[in-house]
Amino acid sequence: MKTTVVSIASQTTQNSESAQQHMTSLEIAELTGKQHKNLMRDIRNMEPAWEKVQGLKFELSSRIYQLPNGGTKEVPCYVLNKTECLYIATKFNDEARAKLVLRWEELEHERMAKMISHEIKLIAANDEEVLNEADVIIGEELDDLNKYSDNCYTPTEVGKPFGMDGRDLNSFLADKGVIRWGHGQWQLTPDYLHRGLAENRSFIYHGRNGQRKTQSRLVWTEKGREFINDLIEL
Repeated sequence: MKTTVVSIASQTTQNSESAQQHMTSLEIAELTGKQHKNLMRDIRNMEPAWEKVQGLKFELSSRIYQLPNGGTKEVPCYVLNKTECLYIATKFNDEARAKLVLRWEELEHERMAKMISHEIKLIAANDEEVLNEADVIIGEELDDLNKYSDNCYTPTEVGKPFGMDGRDLNSFLADKGVIRWGHGQWQLTPDYLHRGLAENRSFIYHGRNGQRKTQSRLVWTEKGREFINDLIEL
């Protein structure tokens, strides 16, 4: 009879950028098809050698099982970082070891994607503040951004029918892998280049100190606007 484990997901401490990801022995057992009690025994048997070399024991914790009858049961488990997992995997067969290695690769890609997305949103927020400041100061000059090319649209114009401002739309498109931040502006990712979706346009504005500045910005063609509409409505 199969039970459901509550909270066996891989963990990452959120309070530190350098925090390590971890996997529980419950997740490893599920991934590799091993019985958890047998995996716990194997880890305990390998722990003395690890402690002798590393100077640390494996972290012992517990998780809650949700039983089919609606009850719960707390079970002990190990919480291991990547290095510890790969050490434990030296006793696995080739197939189980391959599954664990590939799972760690997925976890690291997911973590990197989240970090990049978070960084992009921070950059986008700062960029939007600069443009808002310019909008207040130069008014008509910034409005000219909408007139650089026939049938081109700013992110704000494209996002407006969906209740998004320019910052929201850029964050959405970055999460979808359509654009990325580089060299001080949003750019199409390689998969979307040369498809006639967007163009780069420059405009001039004055900062609060009166200095004349140039800003480059991605604007969307009619084809690009239709592409984004379809993407949002999926």
